[in-house]
Amino acid sequence: MTSVAYELAQVNIARLKAPVDSPQLKDFVDSLDPVNGDADSADGFVWRLQSEAGDATDIPVFGDDWLIINMSVWRDANALTAYMYQGRHREMLARRREWFEKLQEATAVLWWVPAGHRPTVAEAEARLLHLRTNGPTPYAFTFRTSFPAQSAEPVALEVPDGLGCSV
Repeated sequence: MTSVAYELAQVNIARLKAPVDSPQLKDFVDSLDPVNGDADSADGFVWRLQSEAGDATDIPVFGDDWLIINMSVWRDANALTAYMYQGRHREMLARRREWFEKLQEATAVLWWVPAGHRPTVAEAEARLLHLRTNGPTPYAFTFRTSFPAQSAEPVALEVPDGLGCSV
């Protein structure tokens, strides 16, 4: 019997308070390349979603021009957590309310993927909607309520209408 190795996928979305090219978002935009470079070289980093521009700010999510997406794959939750709460990324987290609206529904979700799988935006949207509908499950979970990779079997999901992003 062979075991499938898993990696941890994460996505988070944010609603911009101003256009990406506005003075209000200048510090955020100027920090993207250095912070993404930190991620790329972090222990346990596997992959991140990016467009030709090298980041994901121009990749559509939920059909909403004011939402931006960050999606990546990591060796495990410890590697992701170590990156998130140190250095430049930690500094950006501390300033997120300057740049992004506070949304009422879940904006981040984690899930296990088979090693080598690169999730799509549609897959990330489905996982996030599943979390919003059902709370944390092995299919879509949070740091606070996580599940082991062995429970990463696919599940059927039905997502009700009206689960977009409201401020």
